[in-house]
Amino acid sequence: MHALYVLLPALCILVIGYRYYSGFIAARLLVLDDTRVTPAHTKYDGHNYYPTSRWVLFGHHFAAISGAGPLVGPVLAAQFGYAPGLLWLVSGVVLAGAVHDLVILWASTRRGGRSLPEIAHEEMGTVAGITTGIAVLFIIVIALAGLGLVVVNALSESAWGTFTIGSTIPLALFMGFYMYRFRKGRIAEATVIGVIGLVCAVAFGKPLAASVLGGVFTLTHRQLVVAMAVYGFAASVMPVWMLLAPRDYLSSFMKIGTIALLVTGVMIVNPQLHMPAMTKFVSGGGPIIPGPLFPFVFITIACGAISGFHGLIGSGTTPKMIDKESDIRPIGYGAMLMEGLVGIVALLAATSLYPGDYFAINVSPHVFATLGIPTVHLQALEQAVGETVTGRTGGAVSLAVGMAQVFSGLPGMRGLMDYWYHFAIMFEALFILTTVDAGTRVARFLVQEFFGRFYKPFARKDWLPGSAISTGVVVLAWSYFIWTGSIGTLWPMFGISNQLLAVIALLIGTTIIINMGRARLAWITLLPLSFLSVTTLTAGYMSVRDNFWPMAVGPNPALHAQGYVDSALTVIMMGCVVVIIVTALRRWVARLGSDPGEAAEAEAPAS
Repeated sequence: MHALYVLLPALCILVIGYRYYSGFIAARLLVLDDTRVTPAHTKYDGHNYYPTSRWVLFGHHFAAISGAGPLVGPVLAAQFGYAPGLLWLVSGVVLAGAVHDLVILWASTRRGGRSLPEIAHEEMGTVAGITTGIAVLFIIVIALAGLGLVVVNALSESAWGTFTIGSTIPLALFMGFYMYRFRKGRIAEATVIGVIGLVCAVAFGKPLAASVLGGVFTLTHRQLVVAMAVYGFAASVMPVWMLLAPRDYLSSFMKIGTIALLVTGVMIVNPQLHMPAMTKFVSGGGPIIPGPLFPFVFITIACGAISGFHGLIGSGTTPKMIDKESDIRPIGYGAMLMEGLVGIVALLAATSLYPGDYFAINVSPHVFATLGIPTVHLQALEQAVGETVTGRTGGAVSLAVGMAQVFSGLPGMRGLMDYWYHFAIMFEALFILTTVDAGTRVARFLVQEFFGRFYKPFARKDWLPGSAISTGVVVLAWSYFIWTGSIGTLWPMFGISNQLLAVIALLIGTTIIINMGRARLAWITLLPLSFLSVTTLTAGYMSVRDNFWPMAVGPNPALHAQGYVDSALTVIMMGCVVVIIVTALRRWVARLGSDPGEAAEAEAPAS
């Protein structure tokens, strides 16, 4: 099977999904109306609530939601073959993930930019609101740690990547002041300056790494954790227009540009997919994912098909910057389709490797020796990229090798595989870091809401002491997990927590639809909710039973603490979700037994 025969049908399905399915939802269910004034205008404060151009906000939103999941998840799921992951990526993003993002962004925008816990409290009552708040805080810390660990692993001891990523920060600050202070409204000018600066940062990163300054930008694992914590703190506390939005907007050019180039490269090079459609590991026992295809392919792929983390962005920073309601559809549904495309091309790039080379990169050498799968081009690949890639677990390195193979196959690019490999590593890190900064800001809002119940000034998003303390709590929490964890312990937790958060968001969305008196359209969110609830709760139970708890009571004392923590957190998160499910079901039954007319009128479009 060649990649082109997979990519073209997938692209057609994504286009049809946006044109028709999102149009149906926007017109029939959401009734988007530009005569309604959005929270960016009614609550304007110049700090968090700020009307933003559709394309700038699309860039911020896409950069914020697209983290490690669509890059790493499909690569790890390639253990099962290319077919299972491909089917879930295409169907999941159209029918579940993009629906999830669209509905939550719309719901939060209609409710003044409120967060998921606040909306849950309003729609389902106090118990659901408090439980959602607890679950979200647990989940977001684990998600940020899982995403951040991939950045640290990708940039560790890499001067080129660290310089390029670091240079985007002062560049974004300049763009922020240029667009909103020096030359207000001149977005095109700032964009040209930013893109030129980004290209220069990429081009000069490699020679700088070989110079005496390379030592300045060569950071260890723990130095990178500290650096990322400092950046996350600053991006969360500073006004959104100053750093967060322009940096995410700038990063989106590189993200979208690289994905467009990769799609073009796949079409031109048309690599053969050497990984079979289904491998022998679909029934379990795989060296990367120990569980069977069902349900673990769904929590492993995670963000490429549906991501609960997106609900935090869709009820966090983005709804506070929506200029008019018609922007909700391209930003909510469209940005998620773009992320699904990222997952598809990542899967194709990884499965273009021979199975032996793929597993040699993604598992430890002693485990690979037990598989009995021969390598084919591994030594040649290592020579071409100028790095030792054997045993570099986590998915990022195998994806970078696959991307480098595609790019170096383009006309005039032969012999540049080492450049493309390091470019891909840097691209992955940039992809992920923009999710960490936006996620930290959203988590800060949630912590402020919680502390605001006891001391009211904390609930004010523009109160600097409250912002600083809340951000510090969040940053210390996710930094601790990165400092002490590994991809083997954090990624399963990330997948489970991320999908459980999507279950919570879909429960809230379904409740809103029923409360509006539009229960006949509730199937739009109820179908993905039902599927995701079954798969994720099953995966959580199996993970505790087969992976986390055996670590806690196993013969290796070094793993006991991690096993207990993973087991406890998974059980707590699953328990919170079950409580919310029961609460929602009771609310649905009560609501469907009453007259829906009043609720329907309350949500009627403004005239």
